[in-house]
Amino acid sequence: MIDKPPDEWLKARRRVERQNSPRMLRALAFRPVTAVVIAAVVVLGAAAGVTAWLRSGGTPSSQCQKIVVPAYFDQSTWSQATASRPAPSAMILNPATGMGAGTTPDPAYQSVVKQAQAAGTTILGYSSTASGLRPIAQIEADVRNYKNWYGVTGIFLDSVNGVTSELPYYEQLASYIRRIIPGSTVWLNPGIYPDQQYMSVGNVVMVFEGTYAQYLSSQVPGWAHDFPATRFADTIYGAASSSEALSAISLSRSRNAGYVYVTNLAGSDPYNALPSYWSSENAAIATGCGHGSAAISAVRLQVPAPAPGRPGHPGHPRRPAPRALHPHGNPIGTPGS
Repeated sequence: MIDKPPDEWLKARRRVERQNSPRMLRALAFRPVTAVVIAAVVVLGAAAGVTAWLRSGGTPSSQCQKIVVPAYFDQSTWSQATASRPAPSAMILNPATGMGAGTTPDPAYQSVVKQAQAAGTTILGYSSTASGLRPIAQIEADVRNYKNWYGVTGIFLDSVNGVTSELPYYEQLASYIRRIIPGSTVWLNPGIYPDQQYMSVGNVVMVFEGTYAQYLSSQVPGWAHDFPATRFADTIYGAASSSEALSAISLSRSRNAGYVYVTNLAGSDPYNALPSYWSSENAAIATGCGHGSAAISAVRLQVPAPAPGRPGHPGHPRRPAPRALHPHGNPIGTPGS
């Protein structure tokens, strides 16, 4: 979703490095014994609010999911999405079809954003970090503009590598976002499972972005189940039929993803419209939740210490290759691309 994505070979190399990482292999092989789990819960129980955190994690069968829409389409499609019942829990706004908020507000998008907010949808302002290479001052300007022009209550930081060496860059950004927009939610989009320390930075981390075929074979590191589902989001494209979409939604629940979006669109721009099965997908995700339009509440950033012997960063070999830019020049809406 960035204006000028990194070279394909660089992302491919990162996938191979993570796939071959011994730490990843140890993490996937690790299975904590009951005693370790009990000990970890006892230690965490001393912290304020941990009971609510544990309850919110839930089991896959009891998990109530929410839908997040990469809304890189025109205003009429925005209106279609927000008119749905339930309305999306969150929509990602990129009105300038580029790296961020742009240089001037767009009255048409201001109008549809107000409609979405009135329906209970949380609006996330899109800002590309260009794999940690974009100057922080530019992203800070995006944050101010999104707040002043569109009244967003969250920021979606795209193109995150999720490596330890870049953590200070994102910590600085997250701190600024929360200072400028009090009570805001910070979304990070590596498109893969990042170093576990990133869980202390973002309220929600988009840990999968790729095709339906890739999703079927992807794996989840053990540490991900130490967190509530509300901390994770999956975005799947190229699910050709409604049955494939339902399969992906079911699989996302078993993988502890609290937020999900599935589309039949694929190719260079899979987010320029709503999926053909939008109504059935929206209903399926909202099933058992009572309603799906409640705004995202701020998530307490609690990071359980890894169990003894568990590496903090297992990595993930699933990152898809970057795609071409949106025909109109915007980052194509592929979280993490």
